[in-house]
Amino acid sequence: MTRHGNDFTARFLMIAPAVAALPARSCVIDGEAIVCDENGLAIFELIRGHGSKTSAVLCAFDLLELDGKDLRRRPIEERKALLTKLLKGSHLSIELNEHFEEDGESVYRAVCQLGCEGIVSKRRGSTYRRGRSPLWLKVKNPNAPAVKREAEEDWGR
Repeated sequence: MTRHGNDFTARFLMIAPAVAALPARSCVIDGEAIVCDENGLAIFELIRGHGSKTSAVLCAFDLLELDGKDLRRRPIEERKALLTKLLKGSHLSIELNEHFEEDGESVYRAVCQLGCEGIVSKRRGSTYRRGRSPLWLKVKNPNAPAVKREAEEDWGR
C-alpha cells in the first residue's frame, strides 16, 4: 500500500509473496519498494522501468503490527528488534534497512560518499508517528541524484 492508500501489490510481483511467506499471521511493515543499480544503490528512476516489477525489493524500515498486535506505541528499538527477528532468513525480495547507533555525522558522511539519498535519525525510545515527527530527523545528501531531481521539480513549480 502506498502512503496515499493505493494498493500496488500487482506492481511488485516478488514482494507480495515474500511478505505473505513471513512467519506471522499478519504484519504491517513500514518500508519502501526500491530497485538498485549494478552498484547496489537505490535509484528512483529504475522503479518506474519495465523490469522493476520483478527486481524491486522491499526495504523494511519499521514494524507497525505483528500478529494482530499494534506496535506503534512501542519504542523504536523494540520494533526494530522484532522486525529483524521476523525477517531473519526471509526471501530475497525483502531487505532490512540497517540501523546504526554510531555517531550520526560519521554515518551521514559515509552515506554521502556512497551516493545515497541521506539518513533518517530516530530518537531512542520514540514511538511511531505517521508523517513527520519531531523525534525523527531526515538529513538529505544534496549531491544524491534523487535529491537533485526533487530540487529541480520544486524549482520548476
